[in-house]
Amino acid sequence: MNSIKHLCAFTALSSVLLSSCSSPHGQPRENSEILAPNKILEFGTLYSENCAGCHGVAGRGGAAIAPADPVYLAIADDTAIRKVITVGAHGTAMPAFAESAGGMLTDKQIEVIARGMRSSWSQQGILAAANPPSYTPKSAGDALKGALGYKTYCESCHGPGGRGGSKGSAVTDDSFLALISDQGLRTVVIIGRPELGAPDWRNNVPGKPMSDQEVTDVVAWLVSQRARNPGQPYSRSNLAERQESNHAE
Repeated sequence: MNSIKHLCAFTALSSVLLSSCSSPHGQPRENSEILAPNKILEFGTLYSENCAGCHGVAGRGGAAIAPADPVYLAIADDTAIRKVITVGAHGTAMPAFAESAGGMLTDKQIEVIARGMRSSWSQQGILAAANPPSYTPKSAGDALKGALGYKTYCESCHGPGGRGGSKGSAVTDDSFLALISDQGLRTVVIIGRPELGAPDWRNNVPGKPMSDQEVTDVVAWLVSQRARNPGQPYSRSNLAERQESNHAE
């Protein structure tokens, strides 16, 4: 019996020694190396580490729009998506991520994110029966017409003058307008914020989708409400301009 025990112990020890020989002391095992940040090419990891803080887990939205919204992916083409990741949006909280623009991502990593968003979250034919406004404006906007467009399509949720209502936030708030670009405003007017219950351009008024020009004009009106010199505290001139605008409505 003792000889059997000794044999088992010897066999176990031999296995340990042999396994140790296959992995020399002090050297990492095969496939155990940690990738350098600029070598990571897995979409989920890149999105989680660089985008989820603002755009939400799995692209479902947060402080910024939901990139997993299939309507957004149908409106914005690959070039537009890559551009905003690469150089950011000037004057907003969206930074440039490309190494060439001071960020930390390689061109290949940006391509992985852009392609991963589309392959993971887009829906084929989501706008098949629609005539969507263009992602970027085709013409100049008319702020006066935009004020009327706002009353028609937006006021019921965002309140008179964009100062907020029972269903929507204040879209003429100085801080909000200071932190969003003109393109950001256009994008939200077109795609809405479905994660917040805000409809896209087709459903603000049932059976009456916004035209491309109406979107452009509403954005022009919103831009006209932006403070010239945003900051806290706001200057007296900004306050006077805002009060004059409100009295004129």
